[in-house]
Amino acid sequence: MRTGEPLPAVGEVLVSLATGVWHWDTATGLVTVDAEAARLLGLPAEETVLTEAQTRARLHPVDWNEITGVVQLAVAEGTLAEVRIRIMDERGTVVRVVRSRSKPSFDPVKKAYELIGTLQEVTEPTPGTAAGRTAVTGDWRRSREAFLLDAGRALAEARSTEEVLRVAAGLSMPGFSPAGLAVFGVTGDRLTIIGHHGQQPGDEAPFTQMSLQTDYPAAEVVRTGRAVYLSSPERYKERYPLTWPMAAPFGRYSWAFLPLTVAGRTMGAWMAAFAYPVAFTPDERSVLTTVARMLAQALTRAGAAETQRELTDGLQRSMLPTLGPEIPGLTLAARYIPTGGGLQVGGDWYDMIPLPGGASRARRGGGRFALVIGDVQGHDVRAAGLMGQLRIALRAYAAEGHRPDAVLSRASGFLHGLADGNPDLRFATCLYVEVDPATGVLEAARAGHLDPAIRMADGTVLVRATAGGLPLGIDPDADYPTTRLVLEPGETLMLCTDGLLETGGHDLDTGWQRVRKTLEAHEGDLEELADALVQTVHGPSSHHTTGRLADRREDDTALLLLCRQGEGGCGPGAVPLPARRLARRSMLTVAQAEPERIAVARQQVRELLHDWTCEDQVDSAVLLVSETLTNVLVHTDADALLVAEVAGAPGERRLRIEVTDTSDDLPHKRRPGELASSGRGLVLIELLAHTWGVAPRGEGKSIWFEIYEPQNPDEPEESMPQTPLQG
Repeated sequence: MRTGEPLPAVGEVLVSLATGVWHWDTATGLVTVDAEAARLLGLPAEETVLTEAQTRARLHPVDWNEITGVVQLAVAEGTLAEVRIRIMDERGTVVRVVRSRSKPSFDPVKKAYELIGTLQEVTEPTPGTAAGRTAVTGDWRRSREAFLLDAGRALAEARSTEEVLRVAAGLSMPGFSPAGLAVFGVTGDRLTIIGHHGQQPGDEAPFTQMSLQTDYPAAEVVRTGRAVYLSSPERYKERYPLTWPMAAPFGRYSWAFLPLTVAGRTMGAWMAAFAYPVAFTPDERSVLTTVARMLAQALTRAGAAETQRELTDGLQRSMLPTLGPEIPGLTLAARYIPTGGGLQVGGDWYDMIPLPGGASRARRGGGRFALVIGDVQGHDVRAAGLMGQLRIALRAYAAEGHRPDAVLSRASGFLHGLADGNPDLRFATCLYVEVDPATGVLEAARAGHLDPAIRMADGTVLVRATAGGLPLGIDPDADYPTTRLVLEPGETLMLCTDGLLETGGHDLDTGWQRVRKTLEAHEGDLEELADALVQTVHGPSSHHTTGRLADRREDDTALLLLCRQGEGGCGPGAVPLPARRLARRSMLTVAQAEPERIAVARQQVRELLHDWTCEDQVDSAVLLVSETLTNVLVHTDADALLVAEVAGAPGERRLRIEVTDTSDDLPHKRRPGELASSGRGLVLIELLAHTWGVAPRGEGKSIWFEIYEPQNPDEPEESMPQTPLQG
């Protein structure tokens, strides 16, 4: 061709280069090829229109699937789609290999792709070039799919940003693996490094707080949302001359910078740097792009989870109090364990409230204070919010000087008022205990909550039955009777929510037996006891001692311990158990209107004698307690006060039961007939007790009896000594 002559037509040039042209519109499903492209496909050398099925029949099936993936990748990156294709004849034999290059576009209205490209026959490629990888094979494709499945599963299971980065660093990509990784985030108009791998600590310093306008690949990726592939140091230096000196010391040979995009927004960039040259073929770019998408999703999930945990933990911590100043003679310990699922917040809480006029005297051991533990229904943010409001209300009512019953009555009305007109009605259980440090007297009011438990000085654990009312928030006019207890020196009071008992497939009964074993066996200080109780319920051993229920209930837990220091204190400095004066004491009031509490009294006496050597004597003591309490309720108009005490060393202990009432009528021993319905109480006491009597008390009287533990329970007892009626 001479100078000045017109250029030949494009078609003539392509024919002279043995290059065909094709057009594919997925909306119509038709592929148009010119004569040269038809020849390369093994068809007559003439322009023709093929369906997708006809075109697919001429190509290797694996390569057809590869074309669709490369097209999507090219549209996402805004680049050319290049792929090597094996042409097949009717017998399934490969007749030639061609290279297809095209510019795809996507119509969002039609949701279809349109491609215009070229076909050119190729021979064996030169190693190290962009076409240096052989055509895709089924084995390599299966390896890639297996890798992506494993990577997706591992990233989906990562719960924190640190775990996501650790998983990303451990990914071994099929055929090529990065030597260095970095994840870039965006804060304002600055580029930050979320994490990196394969570099020394501190190497990231020059890249932190970098302006997004900097001539750096990651900054460009964040600005444009398109990937950047640098297959050689020369390519890096040519394209980014200003920041090449920052990357040169790492000794890498190829780099891939990919956008981390979620919901159409670029939230950062991912860098994969290689210690050897990488051509970044369409297959390799496809793998990197897929990993970048999964990495972006995983980082978003982890960031949201960490923000949520930080928010909920901060909310819960702000609502839980400190235990206040140290009180001489008393030791306090508390624990809160959030639920293991969901938001990890709930409605459980505890509190310590200095009562009016007692804050300053409490430091000297003379001021009263209140212990509160409760549980608002639910394990969500609303439950936590109601818990905070209710806790503030309880503190306000207690600060006004109200008694425990009045505090709970007002709190119930307060919570009921919050739920007025709200379809999401919530109630709360609560136990409010007023403590007098000087005397150890406890005045408790209970609103549907668990009864308190007391661990005695010798390790015996008793559940103290307390009168109670409805949970807070159900009835604004509910009454909450008060029960008086006494915490003796060396004894420990335990208040807890049901999460401590019912976690791990246990109900209240089996859960209590599990916790009780820890209470009885532990000999450390109060903080160690609190840790031991939590470990019993949530530690590894709990997974091997699940309850009879199928599910492992997840519930938050609040625990509050109060020890009245005895000889040597409450902790390791206390006198060992064998050296203590082994005394157990239990008190219980049975009102005329509450005959059902006689069953509670029987249970308390049985628990008090849990290690008594003679089971027959235990049955006798329970029977006599039932008889004496029933006599008071039937034959007088007064309430009954039961005091039970066990004293002495094992094998020579003495049980003393005393039932007091305000009636001056003394009991009389009778000889009931066979059909008589009463009159056997004193007869049974005379037969079963070692000694007994009746003691006037000014206003009222006390009926008492004693039973002595035999040194050898297998030997028959000698006849029991008796006392006259008046003792």
